[in-house]
Amino acid sequence: MIDFQSILTSINKAASKEKDRGEIADYIPELAKIDVENFGIHLIDIKQNNFSAGNSDMHFSIQSISKVFSLSMALGLIGEKIWKRVDVEPSGDPFNHLSLLELENGIPRNPLINPGAIVVADILVSQLENPKKDFLAFIRNIANDNTIDFDLDVARSEQETGFRNFAAANLLKSYGNLNNDVDVVLDFYFHQCSLSMSCAQLTNTFYMFINHGKCKRENTFLTIPQVKRINAIMLTCGFYDEAGEFAFEVGLPGKSGVGGGIVALLPNKFCVATWSPGLNPKGNSKLGMLALEKLTTETQLSIF
Repeated sequence: MIDFQSILTSINKAASKEKDRGEIADYIPELAKIDVENFGIHLIDIKQNNFSAGNSDMHFSIQSISKVFSLSMALGLIGEKIWKRVDVEPSGDPFNHLSLLELENGIPRNPLINPGAIVVADILVSQLENPKKDFLAFIRNIANDNTIDFDLDVARSEQETGFRNFAAANLLKSYGNLNNDVDVVLDFYFHQCSLSMSCAQLTNTFYMFINHGKCKRENTFLTIPQVKRINAIMLTCGFYDEAGEFAFEVGLPGKSGVGGGIVALLPNKFCVATWSPGLNPKGNSKLGMLALEKLTTETQLSIF
């Protein structure tokens, strides 16, 4: 029997001693206000036992982690048709690069880079009667938590500074891969990325990816093949041009966000979320990467 609690306590203790904690994503002004000293970790196992250490209940902006939720919702709504508009290959580029869009005629390399997530946002805007309200209801339903909400200050901050996202959306539009108005799609996208959660809430929401598409209440949101596909995309594309490094060091499917959060999971075993807002040069949480490497090394649990 693995003593997850003692391992998480040890990870938190080691994190508290780290001097180099990375750099805050200050290009989003609201994120620049966060204390770089924060660190939290929370793990839920398949039997719904919970373990935590540090600031695991503190809310933060999940940013690109939200792309997994939007992909899940879109896949549930339109099924395999989604892959006609977005590919499933690793990009090898930073999350906000645009060069591949022109090389590949407006088809984003995968749904977890910004252009791909903007296409997914466009699908949801087309499919949903009230996109922001319906998307938030979807998240709350998966998590069984009606306190989850958008951080409107972060959404506004992204709207005011998201020039590359506007460029990506307009480029997608020029190739005919955006059906709705750029402003409407990006308003949804910026709100999606502004979702505020704690590590504990993130593990609750991602529980369905370790439980065959069923949430903690055993309600089914995704089919087993859909979960397989999303977990595979997280493994190969969840960390942008550091996806290989994460697979090499940690060995789990996962997703990061520039708010400093990382979620990772081992199907049928556990889901873990970390938060440390200081980022490495690739845009992933510096301490989060170290913490998850330590977790899989000490537990000897990974997909490999």
